Amino acid sequence: MNIAIVTDAWAPQVNGVVRTIGRTRDELIEAGHRPTILSPQSFRSVACPTYPEIRLALFPYRRLAARLDALRPDAIHIATEGPLGLAARRYCLRRGLPFTTAYHTRFPEYVAARFGLPLGITYAWLRRFHGAAQATMVATPSIEAELLSQGFSRIKRWSRGVDTLLFRPRPNTNEEPPLKDLPRPIHLYVGRLAVEKNIEAFLNLDLPGSQVVIGDGPQCADLQARFPKAHFLGKQVGEDLAKHYAAADVFVFPSLTDTFGLVILEALASGVPVAAYPVPGPKDIIREGVSGALDGDLAIAIARARQLPRAACRAEAERFSWSAATQQFLANLALVPARLFG
Repeated sequence: MNIAIVTDAWAPQVNGVVRTIGRTRDELIEAGHRPTILSPQSFRSVACPTYPEIRLALFPYRRLAARLDALRPDAIHIATEGPLGLAARRYCLRRGLPFTTAYHTRFPEYVAARFGLPLGITYAWLRRFHGAAQATMVATPSIEAELLSQGFSRIKRWSRGVDTLLFRPRPNTNEEPPLKDLPRPIHLYVGRLAVEKNIEAFLNLDLPGSQVVIGDGPQCADLQARFPKAHFLGKQVGEDLAKHYAAADVFVFPSLTDTFGLVILEALASGVPVAAYPVPGPKDIIREGVSGALDGDLAIAIARARQLPRAACRAEAERFSWSAATQQFLANLALVPARLFG
């Protein structure tokens, strides 16, 4: 199947949306399909204010339309609600082509956290954006329930996976483990350093041992200046990232706006229990008292998570696979009749 995936989020960004689309593309290719990623890399773009690593396509409609006309895809999936997503939606509606969308970010909560815009305004806009799609894909039951309560319809499930070969417990290794010189217990955060991730809720806590932060983003310098006792290790990838996960005692996920949290699965696959708030995303992945702890008081959740055995965490992560998630994605796609391209 020839599949066009339109996304405003793509490399060099490092986030859950980019990783999800990238891994789904790889799985589709392995299964014999022909996915094409249409991203800002193929268009004139500008840096997003306060987020220079994010590129926003400038007036992309005509070029995007030409690309889609040439591709004649069997299915069109719009992954994001940015300039490219809007252009692809306009293209499909003008030609009467069916398409699907995805809800990767709790955008209303994200915008409210950054700019103070009332939730109702953003939800109304998103209802209109996604309402024209044949299906809107969401990762978890709680996000589905949340969107249904906001008047969304035609919602389909598209879960996520984790690389259990890369992210794994590493109890017996001849290599010197990272973080070995830090006081235990080690509390780890991995992710973008930005206001919507609510990292301060973690760094403000008076915890025993060490607080370690891996990642980069617009809040990096400010957080380093304000929390000098925390250990900021910057961006880590591949084996280096996996080893840091496995060296931690607890993984802390303070976000209130994520729809899933791939880093939660990576921590669990590494045998590390997770502490988080009881909000959509974490509450769909973490099994209370087994693979982690959820509480409105993050310090309480962390204290409970530290007591949990690591083996059960790994078992929970093994329930998720990219192969199964990609099969869900394929089943949700809306096929475009070839005759509609003329």
